[in-house]
Amino acid sequence: MTTDKKIMLSESEIPRQWYNIQADMPNKLSPPLHPATKKPIGPEDLAPIFPMELIKQEVSQERWIDIPEEVVEKYKIWRPTPLIRAYQLEKALDTPAKIYYKYEGASPAGSHKANTSIPQAYYNKMAGIKRLATETGAGQWGSALSLACSFYGLECTVYMVKISYGQKPYRRSFMQTYGAEVIASPSDRTQAGRNVLAVNPDSLGSLGLAISEAVEDAAGRADTNYALGSVLNHVILHQTVIGLEAKKQLAMAGDYPDVIIGACGGGSNFAGIAFPFLMDRFAGQAVRLLAVEPTACPTLTRGVFAYDYGDLGKLTPIVKMYTLGHNFMPSGIHAGGLRYHGESPLVSQLYHDGFIEAQAYDQREIFEAALTFAKTEGIIPAPESAHAIRGAIVEALKAKEVGKSSTILFSLSGHGHFDMAAYDTYLTGDTKDVPFNDEDLRTNLAYLPQV
Repeated sequence: MTTDKKIMLSESEIPRQWYNIQADMPNKLSPPLHPATKKPIGPEDLAPIFPMELIKQEVSQERWIDIPEEVVEKYKIWRPTPLIRAYQLEKALDTPAKIYYKYEGASPAGSHKANTSIPQAYYNKMAGIKRLATETGAGQWGSALSLACSFYGLECTVYMVKISYGQKPYRRSFMQTYGAEVIASPSDRTQAGRNVLAVNPDSLGSLGLAISEAVEDAAGRADTNYALGSVLNHVILHQTVIGLEAKKQLAMAGDYPDVIIGACGGGSNFAGIAFPFLMDRFAGQAVRLLAVEPTACPTLTRGVFAYDYGDLGKLTPIVKMYTLGHNFMPSGIHAGGLRYHGESPLVSQLYHDGFIEAQAYDQREIFEAALTFAKTEGIIPAPESAHAIRGAIVEALKAKEVGKSSTILFSLSGHGHFDMAAYDTYLTGDTKDVPFNDEDLRTNLAYLPQV
């Protein structure tokens, strides 16, 4: 068993195939429905905003999907990412647990999001598309897509949730450096944005609304497609490079995790680290999978498993998922990437079937964990990523309490270098925990589509 701090793979060991969990999950997904007709959708319904290769990946039941060599070459810019043993954190917690983290902040965009932005831009370029429209919450997805579009000579327009647009000005600058146009959402550029502004000119926005604006934008131009940074099956597929690499690295260390932890908003980061190990669980391996979310937007822990729209404007397919209701407007917490009303249908189905656990934490608990991690491991994490850190610390302290070693793996999905305003707020004592409003939930769920 190695005592190395970092466990590294060579470029030749970058996965050449993505893992598609749809081939192995016991209960298949309920079919997505057309938002207007409420009938099951076909490829022709998605073709106006997605290239055919991504549509094929969305519905494929093949276990392994080949990664194009051109995408692998781009992955080599930062992949494989390191698996790091958190020795200093273990010591600070005085725990018998072994803690490993997969550091996805090593990418040029600073997070795991480039794992899917590169293939999405590639497939759109091959399909002759000239421009991509998208949304972003915290800015990590917008940063990753702007990077990918610059690689492939595509125009990029990003609708950024207004609360994050104001909180993270340097995320805007980052995207603009790669040539992207960045627009605060809600905006007056789309009907979806104008509808919200007419009711509430001071709206902070939401991911669901920003998605509506980006989809409306893409649907209105023949040269433009839509790109989504989480939730959809093909996005989940691309992120499995994280867990596939981690399995190889843990084998090199002579170890295997008892629990795997990831922050969970739309689900791509969590699924990326967890799904390749869930394949082992289906085969009889004992391993726990823990998704961590904010109490202010507790989709898995407080939502319902039902058909719902993926966006506020009801432009996207209706999918069966855990949801707080498409009308849900989350509070302006600093973990902007986790402020989504819904959840990946894949993650939702597997959570519903009991293969995944979920836990929610308050903002101050998250930042406390982030500071502990920064002071011990040296990396300032994104507020989203700090949810996984909090989950790992809780598991490590449980191991200490029972006096039993366990192996913990979590995804450190991104660094927090563009989130220092959020840290300033916490360090000055101004960070507030945001209670979840049950009455709002009941109201929002009343608007779920009748299917």
